[in-house]
Amino acid sequence: MTFSFPTIPTELRTERLLLRQPRVQDAGAMQAAIEASLPELKVWMPWAHAPATLEDRREYVQASIERFREGTELTYVIWTADGRTLLGNSGLHHLNWLVPRGEIGYWVATPHTGRGYAQEAARALTGLALDTLGFRRLEIRCDARNERSARIPRELGFTLDAVFRNDDVAADNPLKLRDTLVFSRVQ
Repeated sequence: MTFSFPTIPTELRTERLLLRQPRVQDAGAMQAAIEASLPELKVWMPWAHAPATLEDRREYVQASIERFREGTELTYVIWTADGRTLLGNSGLHHLNWLVPRGEIGYWVATPHTGRGYAQEAARALTGLALDTLGFRRLEIRCDARNERSARIPRELGFTLDAVFRNDDVAADNPLKLRDTLVFSRVQ
């Protein structure tokens, strides 16, 4: 069976944001945003606990570019609409093109939180996934304690499908288990 991927845009624009495929030259801005946000990111993101150098960030960006090209993961860097300030990162992960389905992930740098950027980016990715790429299922998952993150899928019309009890290790304490909220939109 031969499968061809739909055309995947490398940029998405909203009123305030530019979401675009990462470029190697983004590594420095991404590293700075992560470093400035580590105390907050470590609470929710397991990857934020591993020390990372600028070279590590370049390798991540290069791998993200390759996964985008292959259609296995669609990472978008979140910028202000003018492309001058890196605000965070988002994307479509855990893709299964046979269904088709995926999961939205996001983080926003601490100096830019509380302004609705994550929700705006997630809205753009929801439109991309459901309307452009024809996904039949789209998920957003988060730690049950992360009320700010859980607000986003609710605001975007996602349904809470499940609470997975003791689903994973808590990002901020490897000796504790966490519950995971699973939200979805289906068509």
